[in-house]
Formats: sequence, structure tokens, C-alpha cells
Amino acid sequence: MSFWDTIRTSASGLLAQRLRLDVIANNVANAQTTRTAAGGPYQRQDVVFMPAAGGSGSTFSQIIAAQHGGMTSIQGGVQVSSIVTDQTPGERVYDPSHPDADKSGYVTYPNVDPVVEMTNMISATRSYEANLSVVEAAKNMAMQALNIGK
Repeated sequence: MSFWDTIRTSASGLLAQRLRLDVIANNVANAQTTRTAAGGPYQRQDVVFMPAAGGSGSTFSQIIAAQHGGMTSIQGGVQVSSIVTDQTPGERVYDPSHPDADKSGYVTYPNVDPVVEMTNMISATRSYEANLSVVEAAKNMAMQALNIGK
């Protein structure tokens, strides 16, 4: 694996974890949204990763494009295969004065659990930091190799 392969692999992880953090932030922001354009309460979303296909000639711009459009091929990296919606039903609370209450007076809230979201956020942050450490280590090794050649 070359220096650039290492950077590409870590870049794929950085982008994947950044997208995961964006999805987590969206879940937290909508934790009290009882009415969406699709009707009903907000349903939490989760990111599904898979190993990147072993292709050659990947560029950083392909990695960035993949974040907005789907899969990419990065040898040894990771890619987002999909963003799935959690179909677990949300909590029903009796509140007949709420504008989204049903005929029985119950409001269905989103299925977002703040503890789960915080745990996922910590995991994504640590994964992001680990990928950043790999980039920094690869950079330091390349600098050391250049210094040896002097």
C-alpha cells in the first residue's frame, strides 16, 4: 500500500464518519418533530457502511462525489451503502391538547433516543479521530522518508 492509498483509505473513513455525524445531528434535531411532510412523526435514520470495492485510480474528488451520490471504489476504504430509516414505532403520549394528537388524544413522538444518538456520536467521533491519526502518521512517515533522502 502506497502513501496515497493510505490517504485515500483514511479519507474514505473521514467522509463516511462525517456523513454519519450529519445523520446523527439530523436525528437529534428532529427528536420532537411529530409532523413531517411524509405525514406522521420523524423516523430516525442510520448509516450503513460496507467495504469499498477494490478499484484503482480513485481520486479524492471521487470520494467527495460518492458522499453525495452513493458508492465509490476506494481500495481498502469504506463506503456508505445506504441510509436506512428505523421503522421502530415511537413513544405514544397522552396529550389531547397537542395539535398532532389522534382521536384518542395520543401523540406519537419520533423514535429518537438521545442516549443512542449520543453513543453513536461518540463512536463516530472516535472513528473520525482514528482516521485523522492515520493521515497524520502517514504524513510524518513521508516526511521522515524525505529527510532520510537529504
